[in-house]
Amino acid sequence: MRVATGLSVLVLGAGGIGHAVVSNLETGIGRVDPFKDMKNRPQGGRGTNLLLVGTDGRDTITEEERKKYRLGGAPCHCTDTIMLVHLSADKQRASVVSLPRDSYAEMPAHTDRTTGKHHESHPVKLNAAYAEGGPTLTVRTVENMTGVKIDHYLEVDFTSFMKTVDAVGGVKICTARPMKDSYTGLNLPAGTHELDGGQALQYVRSRHIDVAADLGRMERQQKFMAALIKRATSSGVLLNPVKFQQVSASVLGSVRADKGFGTEQMLALGRAMKDFSPASSEFTSVPIGNPSFPVKGIGSTVQWDAAKSKKLFQALREDRPLAPEKPKPKPAAGPRQPPATLVDVAPKEIRVQVYNGTPKDGLGQTVDEGLRATGFATTGGPLNGELQDLKRTLVEYDPRWDRSAKSLAAALPGSELKAVKGQGGTMKVTVGSDFTKVQRVKAEARQTGEFSTVTGDEVVCP
Repeated sequence: MRVATGLSVLVLGAGGIGHAVVSNLETGIGRVDPFKDMKNRPQGGRGTNLLLVGTDGRDTITEEERKKYRLGGAPCHCTDTIMLVHLSADKQRASVVSLPRDSYAEMPAHTDRTTGKHHESHPVKLNAAYAEGGPTLTVRTVENMTGVKIDHYLEVDFTSFMKTVDAVGGVKICTARPMKDSYTGLNLPAGTHELDGGQALQYVRSRHIDVAADLGRMERQQKFMAALIKRATSSGVLLNPVKFQQVSASVLGSVRADKGFGTEQMLALGRAMKDFSPASSEFTSVPIGNPSFPVKGIGSTVQWDAAKSKKLFQALREDRPLAPEKPKPKPAAGPRQPPATLVDVAPKEIRVQVYNGTPKDGLGQTVDEGLRATGFATTGGPLNGELQDLKRTLVEYDPRWDRSAKSLAAALPGSELKAVKGQGGTMKVTVGSDFTKVQRVKAEARQTGEFSTVTGDEVVCP
């Protein structure tokens, strides 16, 4: 989960910053050797692959932070989140693949780092690899499962995560529905929020918000990473050597990386990624075959879809983008459009009949066309309402479609919602004299294409 820190280290990596500055920063990075004595590794492909892991380490968390952000309990010394990041050979694209922590895995034969006992290959949940064998066993297990050779390893914990978010000035998150998790203390109403480090930690840790559980949490983590990239690349940090050094020094002091991730690598990466933006990143999760695969002695695990996963990792090895190619946007004509409001239900899924509730000729047609332009499935044939002196625009809906009604009301600022039992799936809008405009709305981006991928610009705040 805290691996957003890892990607931010790459984004902050060294764009335009001198060799001496980066060399000084490098001394603050904790070093590990995850590739020690590794044999029979996958063949390398094009581009660079990084394994980013977030551990539940909390040794430097203050007692106040522990209570405020509900970080109690003993750490399991395992990986809460594992992500595989592929940087394309031309350094123009980052493909981020989430690996569920409860993934069914066949752990290679190894010696337990705690007990010293030798273990033959055996089934486990993926996050147990770190507990039994640290970074080395984690890298070996992921390489065996994916066939992707790992070039670099980056590890962060609770502290480094919060430091990173605070160092860049917080991160903006938008949500179309309220989010509440009693386990982490997360409590966000629908809308736009500026999260500091502690609040962001609650956001990426929460997995008791809906039935999607850990899989839903991975989507929120990806959304958060895109938002962090946006803040880091738009805040001027990369262009200000003093600010860059201050931010990076506070972040890198609590990050662990492999010995090969040094000054030269940071400088080369920073230069290559100077034009990086949210649109340069793409996010997906390993295709799931069975989200609740029982294993004796382990419990319920997440089983990957073997065929689809194989195609996904082959695409990474071949340095191919995962997201479907988008048509190039046409230059906007006229004044710039205001940002769209985020809603829970996509407009295209909502059918609407418009009525004119005023004496003003053509107002129903104006509203019908406005709603259709922002994506609603209007009938295209507005009618005159029974009332001709309605002051406030009215949205009538069947209670079974209350989420759709709220999305429609967001497109008609100031409108009144009224539940009508038995009305059916078609929303009824009666336009009142208070109507001023149709507000553009859009639903949260859903993963699309062969590998169910979203790009960073699709999931950041409008």
